[in-house]
Amino acid sequence: MSAEKLREYLLTHGVPYEVHEHPLAYTTSRVAEVEHVSGKEIAKPVILMADDHFVMAVVPGHKHVDLSKAKEAFECENLRLAEEAEFADAFADCERGAEPPLGHLYGMKTIIDLRLDSPRVTFRGGSHTQTITMGLEDYRMAANAVIGDLAAGH
Repeated sequence: MSAEKLREYLLTHGVPYEVHEHPLAYTTSRVAEVEHVSGKEIAKPVILMADDHFVMAVVPGHKHVDLSKAKEAFECENLRLAEEAEFADAFADCERGAEPPLGHLYGMKTIIDLRLDSPRVTFRGGSHTQTITMGLEDYRMAANAVIGDLAAGH
């Protein structure tokens, strides 16, 4: 796991988790495939620019962020998807595109979509060849986030 902030946080807070090595996977659907889990079990972080701050929306891997719902949830006037080049430096201990869904470790307010409700969740651990799996309640506690309505659809 290359995300040192994540590893240190999980260890110092005694959060139980498993690390899985897998073949190179860049997309959420490929991560689900190589980990043999449903997209519903993947915690997918989406970095947004809310007014002039980066924020993180976490949705199940098979869902997309509804920007109008996210704008309301983050209580901002302007909201857009952030470009990877804009926020890459914030995740200096991660491979580009492999950010873990614990935004508070990187100074970002985080909201977890209420549809992320599988008993166990899997997410990137800072690399395209490693994932972290943990119980949903452990993830919610570690994420230090609120639960909200962010995903498109039902």
